[in-house]
Order: sequence, then C-alpha cells, then structure tokens
Amino acid sequence: MTVHSWLRRARRTLLAAGATAVLAVGLLAGTATPSQAAAQEPCDIYAAGGTPCVAAHSTTRALFAAYGGPLYQVQRSSDSAVRDIAPLSTGGVADAAAQDAFCAGTSCTITRLYDQTGGGNTLVYQGPGGTGGADAAAAASTEAVTVAGQKAYALYINPGNSYFAYNSTGGVPTGSSPEGEYMVTSGTHANGGCCFDYGNTETDHHADGNGAMDAINFSTECWFGGCTGPGPWVQADIENGLFTGGSKAFNPKQVSETSRFVTAMLKNNGTTQMALQGGNAQSGGLTQFYSGALPTGYDPMHKQGAVILGSGGDCCQTNHNASAGTFYEGAMVKGYPSDATDAAVQANIAAAGYSTSTGTPSLTPGSRVSLRATTACCTSDYLRHDDSDSKVVISPITASSSATDKGDASWLVRPGLADSSCLSFESANAPGSYLRHFAFELYLNPDDGTSQFAADATFCPKAGNAGTGYSLQSFNYPAKYLRHYGLTAYIASDGGTNAWDTTSLWAQDTSWLATAPWS
Repeated sequence: MTVHSWLRRARRTLLAAGATAVLAVGLLAGTATPSQAAAQEPCDIYAAGGTPCVAAHSTTRALFAAYGGPLYQVQRSSDSAVRDIAPLSTGGVADAAAQDAFCAGTSCTITRLYDQTGGGNTLVYQGPGGTGGADAAAAASTEAVTVAGQKAYALYINPGNSYFAYNSTGGVPTGSSPEGEYMVTSGTHANGGCCFDYGNTETDHHADGNGAMDAINFSTECWFGGCTGPGPWVQADIENGLFTGGSKAFNPKQVSETSRFVTAMLKNNGTTQMALQGGNAQSGGLTQFYSGALPTGYDPMHKQGAVILGSGGDCCQTNHNASAGTFYEGAMVKGYPSDATDAAVQANIAAAGYSTSTGTPSLTPGSRVSLRATTACCTSDYLRHDDSDSKVVISPITASSSATDKGDASWLVRPGLADSSCLSFESANAPGSYLRHFAFELYLNPDDGTSQFAADATFCPKAGNAGTGYSLQSFNYPAKYLRHYGLTAYIASDGGTNAWDTTSLWAQDTSWLATAPWS
C-alpha cells in the first residue's frame, strides 16, 4: 500500500469515527501528502533569492506556497454584504465558485485585494466607502480566466476604478532603497490614459517630483513622444513621466507586448540603475528591454512607500483614473532581484497555466469533468477513485498533485448505461470502468455488461440540493443521491438507518460542482 493510500484511508477512518477536528489540525495540517503540498510560488522564489516580498496581491492565486488566507473581497450590490474569497487550497487557485454563489442574482464589485505577506499593504478602492476619493471599485465578474484548469476572476480596471494602500509600518521601500516589482496583466486591455500602474507611489496622492514613484506602467501612453509600434509597453512610472529606458527618448529595444497574458517587471536600485523586462505569461522567458542608468534627475530616488494599482500617483481624491488595464497578480520586493530570480518567477508564472478557457463544464455526454465537493469542510476535495482499492472517495487535488491523482479525479460523462436520459461516469484513466454503487457504497468497477451493473452505474443529474452545482440521483434508488460522508462516497437518502443517511449536511454533501478536468 502506498503512503498516499494509507493517509487517505486513515483520513476516511478518522472522519467516519467523528474525528474531523482532530484530523484537520493533526494529520492534514501536520503531514500533508505530496499531492496536497503546493510548489514554490513567486514570493517563495523571491525570498530564496534574498529579495523578500513586502506586498503581494492577486485575484487568481496564492503567491506563497503556504498562503491560505483571503485573496480579495467582493461586495454585493443588492444588500452591500461582503465576502472574502480565498484559495481553493493552501497555495492554490482562487475559489471562483464561492464568488459565483455569493453574487448569484445580483452584481458584485472587488473592494479590496489582501496583502498576502501579512504586512498590511491591502489595496482598497479609492472611493466612498473605500479609502475615500472620487473613483469606484471595479466590477467583480467582467473577466473570467482559468489558472491550473480552475476558474478565476481578473481585476478588470476601467477608467474610474483604482486602488491604494499605505501602511507606514508595512515594509515597502522608501527613499533610495532598492526595490523590484512584477505584475501579470493583459496585452488586450490597455489604453493611453494616465496611468495603469502597479507599485510604489506617493502617500499624499500628489505628484511630488522626480523619483517620488517607482511603479510598473503598462499602457499605450507615449509620454515623451517618438514611440514606435502600437503598444502597450512595459514602462517605469517614476513620476513626471513614463520611461521606456534611461532617458526621455523612446528606447528602441522596447516592443509592444500584445499577448493575452503579459508578465511585466521593473527593478530599481534607488541610486544608479533600473531594469525593465517583459514576456508572455503563458510560455517562454523574459525579454530585457532596458538595464542601465537611471534617468537624469532620478538618482537618487525619493520613494514614499504607498502602493498604487490602476492609476497614477496624483489620483484619485478629487480626480478620476483615466486608464484601463487588467490585473491578475503582482508583488513588490525589498532589494534588487537577480536576473536568475526574475527568470525563476517567470517560469513559475508560465507554469501556473493562465488560459482563456473559461467555460464551466456541463454534465452532458461527451464532456470531461472533475467533480468538486461543496461542503465547507471539503471545497478542495474532488470525487476520485482510490489507487489502493476500488472504493470511490474524495481527497484534495491541486495543481501540484501527481498525474495519477489528477487522472483519478477526472471523469468522462457518458449517456446513462441504463437510461440514456441520465448519465454514467467512466474513469478518465481506467477506460471501461465506471462509477457504480454496491451496497450503497461507491466503487469503480469494469462494466460487466449486466443490467444490474448498468442500473447501479446510472445517475440522473438534478439541480444541486444545496442550491449550487448538481446533485446526482441514483437511477435505481431515486430517493438516494451521490454523497460524500467521512470522505467516502455513498448513495444516501435524506434521513435513514445508515450512518451516511444522516440529515446533517445532507444537502451540501450531495451537491457537486462540475469543474474543468484535472486530467
């Protein structure tokens, strides 16, 4: 028996015995299996390079492997209620389904992006109810993407949206201290308005002179004229101008970054040197546009240590942001990152799997899906077959899970073996074997061609009993639905003589989200 299988069996046994709390803080937290552990993420890479993150923001994923706290907050227009959106699992992708459920039937805005470093540099929209000012929070669901096969939302900024943070003890570099920054943005949503920035800005919302800012700009705005190409370009907003290189003249090494997903990087040692880099955030490495002396009049820098996103520094207390841009993730670091560190961060971003494939899979014959639990305990758990036996269970699956684990949690949707108006689920990595119940417990077995097997392997999809996703009704026991209980899968009724028929959490345990397949 493999270590993975032993841990899954131990987890099932403990939960079935009512030891959920003990397991959550003991076995799972203390001895995560390799399939649960996240790989190094951007801020882990920066720290290993000696340039730790002092601010880290994202609506799509955790930027530390050990981060499981909130990524961002949404506010509902119908009743002004708010909800924090966290990763599906520690170090993982945002739980977009939680946003969808909270915002169903109304609209939401993104009111804040939490600082994942713990330094308190949480970005809040610059408007009434936020930091104060004239702007508004951005709509929460304008753009959906996928990251590692999971749905996530972008912060889609239009003119009139902007975000700001200032914490005097937050650790953001000030004065002439060295600093690096990156963001993942989009080459398909940019304009020439001032100024789609992410980085270090003034604390007073005023243009306080050369070197008072140190922020990445990504736009089609050609500040000093003479630009070639349509843009958008990766530029440095270091106040009183957007610089493509070390002078006001357009840098001939600059290129328009028009990829759907773009990595933009700026680093500045504060006294003598800066560098600009960019690349396709889906694949490949970085292109260095400039590495050399700071522009005349900017050596040394005079950074103030606030953080801006979506606007210039002299915005937006009485004026409105004029820029447009998309923000998926970004971080600010203390120190001047090495080129090797920058390359490693870009490799991590490319491996994250940003994609525009946003369609939520439907349970229709021919589709390929994974089925995620919706109960609060288990929202990173997926229905899968167990490698050590033929049982069907739930367990965490993440981007760093093994190919076998991902395949075990992926299903081919087939017309129902007993009734073509219903469905059967064939294993994606065990062709010819289907999800079926026997003595009310779920197994993965090869189709033996009998009518009994066909009936046991047929499920009729219904609207989720908990109001979200799907519930799968047993074809030959219509009062019973596919349910997880103690991390094992059963068909269960809402009340009955078996332990798994308990009415407690029945609606949630029998509701499943169809997600993009892990394999």
